[in-house]
Formats: sequence, structure tokens, C-alpha cells
Amino acid sequence: MNIIDLRIMRGPNYWSVKHPKLVVLKLALEGQSQKLTNEAPHFLARLQKMFPGMQSHRAAEGVEGGFFKAVEEGTTFGHVVQHIGLELQTMAGMESGYGRCYPAHEEGHMMVVFSYQEERAGEYAAYAAVRITNALINAEKYKLSDDIHRLHEIREDEYFGPSTYSIVSEAVSRGIPYIRLNRHSLIQLGYGVHQKRIQATMTCKTACFAVEIAGDKDATKAILDEAGIPVPKGTTVSSQEELKRAINWLGYPLVVKPLDGNHGKGATINISNLKDAQRAFTEARKFSQRVMVEQFIEGFDFRMLVINGKFVAAAKRTPAMVTGDGTSTIKQLIDKENKDPRRGIGHEKVLTRIKIDKHTRSILKSMNLTSQSVLPAGMPLYLKSTANISTGGTATDVTDLVDPYNILMAERIAGLIGLDVCGIDVMTTDIAIPLNEGRGAVLEVNAAPGFRMHISPTFGLPRNVAEPVVDMLFPHGKPARVPIIAVTGTNGKTTTTRLIAHMVKRKGYQVGYTTTEGIYIQDKMLEKGDTTGSYSAEFVLKDPTVNFAVLECARGGLLRSGLGFEQCDIGIVTNVSSDHLGLRDIHTLEDLAKVKAVIPKSVNKDGFAVLNADDDLVYAMAKEVECKVAFFSMDENNPRILKHIAKGGLAAVYENGYISIFKNSYKIRIDRVADVPLTFGGKAKFNIENILAATLAGYISHFEVEDIKTSLRTFIPSPSKTPGRMNLFKFPNFEVLVDYAHNVGGLKAIGQYMDALEVTKKVGIIAAVGDRRLEDFYEIGQVAGQIFDEVIVRLDSDLRGRTAEEIMGPVLQGIEDAAPHVTVRQIPEEMRAIAFALEHAEPGSFVAIFTEDVHESVKMVESFKVIQDRKVFVE
Repeated sequence: MNIIDLRIMRGPNYWSVKHPKLVVLKLALEGQSQKLTNEAPHFLARLQKMFPGMQSHRAAEGVEGGFFKAVEEGTTFGHVVQHIGLELQTMAGMESGYGRCYPAHEEGHMMVVFSYQEERAGEYAAYAAVRITNALINAEKYKLSDDIHRLHEIREDEYFGPSTYSIVSEAVSRGIPYIRLNRHSLIQLGYGVHQKRIQATMTCKTACFAVEIAGDKDATKAILDEAGIPVPKGTTVSSQEELKRAINWLGYPLVVKPLDGNHGKGATINISNLKDAQRAFTEARKFSQRVMVEQFIEGFDFRMLVINGKFVAAAKRTPAMVTGDGTSTIKQLIDKENKDPRRGIGHEKVLTRIKIDKHTRSILKSMNLTSQSVLPAGMPLYLKSTANISTGGTATDVTDLVDPYNILMAERIAGLIGLDVCGIDVMTTDIAIPLNEGRGAVLEVNAAPGFRMHISPTFGLPRNVAEPVVDMLFPHGKPARVPIIAVTGTNGKTTTTRLIAHMVKRKGYQVGYTTTEGIYIQDKMLEKGDTTGSYSAEFVLKDPTVNFAVLECARGGLLRSGLGFEQCDIGIVTNVSSDHLGLRDIHTLEDLAKVKAVIPKSVNKDGFAVLNADDDLVYAMAKEVECKVAFFSMDENNPRILKHIAKGGLAAVYENGYISIFKNSYKIRIDRVADVPLTFGGKAKFNIENILAATLAGYISHFEVEDIKTSLRTFIPSPSKTPGRMNLFKFPNFEVLVDYAHNVGGLKAIGQYMDALEVTKKVGIIAAVGDRRLEDFYEIGQVAGQIFDEVIVRLDSDLRGRTAEEIMGPVLQGIEDAAPHVTVRQIPEEMRAIAFALEHAEPGSFVAIFTEDVHESVKMVESFKVIQDRKVFVE
């Protein structure tokens, strides 16, 4: 059993709209394809022994132990891979619980889908799950701990961290979207012009100079001292000689720490002799050239948190410690403490496991102890000199105990330093007593304070300290999103996208949009290519100038990684017809419709799905959505439209030569079809459908009817405005059309347009795309034979794994079977085929070029037209 395809979904997708983060595997079951788990001797016992935690997996049974029962009764080995993939992540401290299995189209293959928390971890878990399943089937030994260790490493490397996670979670709970901008903690909250950024607990509002001041402990102390805030007496040193002079002035006990340090790195407290001071100096110099030497203030370590100028929380921090029992060694006491289910690796859980590191060994050595020493019963031993949670310390919430004097002091400190999110470290015997009366002092000010001690204290009430951060970044009533219109369908989606973007721009918005030609920001192409996937959508939504997004969403991107956003305001589906079938496990029109349905399913509940009522598969999508629905139709008497508007629904129809909107029992005429350039005098019927969809999008977006009408009239199809979409060139004696249509639906649409023309001869330059099915090649030939009097068959430059004969053969046979009288020429090179057609074009004829390279094809036609026009002028 092995993986033959693995995809990572990062947004709403074909497999699930509500579970955007999925690993999708295609498994070749090989020798296990005809076997079930109950046919493998002792398989269940081995599985239970390796993964006792799977007892909580309910599976289809819906009760604890449900999955083990399914294994006992007999289930597929793909189902086992799914559950192992989930359990591995759970064992490594990551939340994941959704999974499904489906038979693949090919016999002996299976699709396995399961959720992930961290992308790389999900991918690793997939490969590990297959390895483990094979080992269990073959009764082979397997070292599971290596996989769990590796997953822990990935988690710690990829995980947001508790502070970032708390802010992101708070934002998401308010409907504020986020985009991860790098592998670490740089996060964008909101879209486009409304975006704000955070990195851990620093925000885009955090002043650079304030961070500089907070990082310079000497400067911070001077500012606070001048403002009447109690601070320890101290100085900075950069040599052993200066250290000795500082000791003579300050006396013992002392604190030695790096001047530019953070998170307690390199700090040593309660130093009582010169030898320890010199050792602490050497340790601090690893993190900063200059070292701070201060009086050691007796008392407890407290962290006070101020956000946006207001005190929000306080916690008492205690360094990692153990208490002797008279029999256990220090190492045994630490091991026992680490068995606390609240402790995990890194930020995995509320508390971090205690490690015996160099710093711990130094503390033990100073007390003439080792890790094998036995502590007397009741004797406490602090294993770290600082109270950081990340080194195994604990936290107790004391927010409700803080004296008003200390609250005011903390708020003043945040203002004095200039920090929007400010952590203040205080040493005092009692935080309920004013600091100046309790002989306490402010030790440090932190520019990126951790939230873990407040959101998950060891003891006391958790505090939602992320809420005031989000309140500060997005005051209530202020937007976080930009309007998003998403467009999909087999044909017409690019034209519809461009028309809507044109309409939006005319309303004064700074629009960003994606198409099969490129990514556009305010009508400037910033990236060229087929940009209809999640990367391109995020490109637009990350742009700080965009305040309206129109996104073309194609099948490929949806299947490759899902949508680049979780919700849109309007989702349009133009149609569903045969194209790309047989690729990426999409084999039927119903499969393809399910892919396209991701768009309307992703519309927010107050938005609209705009659906083609003339297309059965698209119309059926209305039953699956949770949002409002608007239909469009080329037939005002379509029963589906009449039923919809009778219920108070919204629709756009083509009626009596007009583009009209039906709202309740009212009819709003937008414009006469013949006056809209995109319809080519009303002859391009397929573009009327695109206009209906775009008109609804504008109307739903509250654009005035007159503005919609003006937009329709000012959208002039051309190679620059709509490249490869109905690019029409009028020569002195004939006409040429350049179009990107590459499937049967597109070919038929152009054929219908040509039927309305008065021409003496129809010439078509066609090709079949190599990664389609043989029956698709044949149908392209059939349709071409039915439309044209002469067909020139060419080849794409990329045959996509096929030979020329494999593609040409079915196309030529299709033409022969449909219209044996049609003249057929084979000219494989596209530019040669175009040149031949132009040079031999007869007066009154119409040449339709279905191109692979739009730019070069248009360039050739334009060059030829210049030559022809000159000839006419000379004559």
C-alpha cells in the first residue's frame, strides 16, 4: 500500500467546505485492495497496543470505541490510514478530528481525507500513517516514538504560539479573516485596505522607538526613575573590572542580566558572591555586549499587562520547582512533575515540561547538589532563576487583587515607554499593596509580552487578553473585510470577472481581480499567467490598496489546494459543461458540478449565490447553500425563474431584447442587449449570460441601475480588455475571430454566434488539449465538422503526455463522421496554421482561430491586418 498522490487543502474545497485544512491522499491499496481488517490476523490487537488513545475515535458508530469496533468487524485499510493520521497528530499535541474515506475511480485505489492543524505535520502524518499501517499488517516492529518526536518538532517550528493563537482565535470568532504571511508569527488580520498585522503580541500599531526603548533596560530604567516609579538601583557594565566596581557600590544580593535580553535569557538572580557574579556576567555576555547589574529585590515575580493604555491582567509567576519527599531524587521529582497532564513539549499545553539544562545544573552545583541528590521532605527547590512559563514555571492569576496605585503605575509605564501592548515585570511581596509601600520595584518592561500566563494560568481565572488587542486593531463598527465576488463555471468566467471588475472600478473602488491571464491591481497586471488559484486570491487580499476583490476561481486551483478565502459575499456559477474530465479524479459532470459548488457554498449567510437557472447542475446548487440565491436565465418564462420571483426572489433575465432584473413582481430594465458592446449587436448569446450574472452582482452590491448600464456600455471587448475572448478583427474582405475556447461548450457557443452572421465560408483553426480524454478529442472534431466549411487542425505546443497521433486521430475521425464533406488540413504549428488561413481567406469568409497563445495569435492577426489595410489604401 502506498501514496500515489498527496494534496494539501488550505481553504474550502471539493472534499469539505467547512473543514478547509485537509490532507487528501490517493492510495494504491495493492495487495490489500480486496481485504478487510478482520482478515488480517491479530491486526486489531496490534493496533490497540500501539494506539490506545484511539479508543476515543467514534467513527461511524458514533460512540467511544466505534473505530475499534469497525476494525474488528472489518473495514478498509484506507480507513485505518485515516485514523492513524489523525491520532499521530493528536499524540503530538495537535487538534485534528475530521476524516473521510472514499473509493477512487480506479479499482484498487482509495481516497483518504483527514484534517490537520499544521500543514507540514499533516503531510508527515500521512506518510507515517501508511508506513505504520503496512507494518501492522505485516506484524513488523515499528518505532512510533520517532514519528511522535518528529511531529513535535514540526509543531513547535510551525505552531503560532499561544499568544498569536489567542489573538487569531479572537479575530476569527468575530468573523475577521487571517492570512499567515510567513512560517512563524507574522499574521495579517483582515483583507485589503482594512488589514492589520501582528507578530506574536507586537502589532502594526507598536511604535518602533518604543520597542527600542523597552529593549534598552538602562534607558527604560532612567525614564521610569525620572517619572517617580520605583526601580532597582543598578548600572551597566561591559568588563569584569566594571562588574567589581558595581558590586562594591550596590552590595549583595544582585541580579545580572543582558542589557538587550528578553524572556529571561542570560539572567541570573539572587547572586550573593563574586564568583557567582562573574559566572553570571559571562552568561549574560552571550546575549548582549553590555550587562546590567541591579539590586536583587526580595519578593514575588508579577507580570502586569497593559493593552491600548488600559490595565487588563496580572499574574504571579513562580519558577520551575519541585518539593522534596525525603526519598526521591531531584530527577525523579522532576519526572513526576512532568507527568502532570497539563505539561507538554514547548507550547503544546498549559505548562511546559521542566528540563535539566545547563542553567539548572549550575543552580544545583551552587547548592552542592546533583540531579541524583535526595531532598528532605517538604524542602522546595527552584530549578530556574527566572519565572518564565516557557522554562517550566507556573502562573497564578491575580488580576482582581492588584492595588489601584499599581494599576495606575502600569498604565503610566505603558504610556511613558509608548507601547500599545506592554508587559511590566514587578517584584514585590504583595501586589495588593502599593509598590512604593511594599518596597517593591519595576524590573523590566517588555515590548512583546507573552499571553500564555494570562489565557491559561496554572491557577486562577483565565483572562481573554486577546480581546482588547482585537478591539484596538478593529474598533467595533470598523470593517475588517473587503467585498469579495467569486466567479466560477466551465465557460464565461473570465469575461464575467473582467466585466464585474470594470463595473466596480467605475464605482470608484480600488479593485483587485484575478483571471486566467494574470493578477490585476487597479487595472495593472502584476503577475502574468493562469492566476485562478488560492495563491492569486491571497495576493489580491493581501494588497493594502485593494478595497474590492473580484476573483476568478477555476477547477484546477480548487482541486489543488482549495479556495484562498473562506467566505465571499457573492458567488457566481456561469455553467457546468464537459471539460477537464478524467483529471484529478473528476470523471463526471456531477463531479465537476460538485467542484464548482464550492463557490456558492462559501458565500456568507447574508450574501448571494448567483446561479444559472438554465443549467440543471447549476440550478441544483441552490439546495445546498446557506445564503440567499439569485438566478439568471435567457428565458423570462423559465418556470424556475417564475417560481423563484413568485416567492419574492431576485433574478436577471433576457427578455424582449433587454437585460432586466426581476425583483418580486417588478421588472427593472437595465439596457437593450443590442446596445451592449459585449454582445456584438446581440449576436453573441453566450455573452448575454455573462452580462446577466454581472448585472446581478452589481445590483446586489447596491450599484445604481444607471451606473450598471453605463458600465455595460463602456466595457468594449478588445484584445487588451478581454484577451482571447471574442477578439474580432474586420479585414477589408473577411473577418477574423481570436478566442481561447478550448472545449466543446466554448466551441458550440462560437458556432451559435457565427450562425447569426452572413458569411460565405466558415474556417476554423482548432486543437484538442492533450490531457483530455480520447472521447473529448473525438467530440471536438464532431462539433468542428458541424460548424465549419473548412477545418485546420493544429497542435498545442505542450501535448501534455500524448503523442501527436493520439490527439489528431480522434479529432480527424470526429470531423469525418460528422461532416465528411468538410475540407480538412493538418498544420501542427499554430502560427503556420494562422498564417495559412489568413493568406488564403476568401472574400466574405469568417476565420475563427481557437488559440493556445492568445498574445502571439493576436499579434500575428494585427500585423497581417496592417499589411492588408495598406494594400487597400494603395489600391
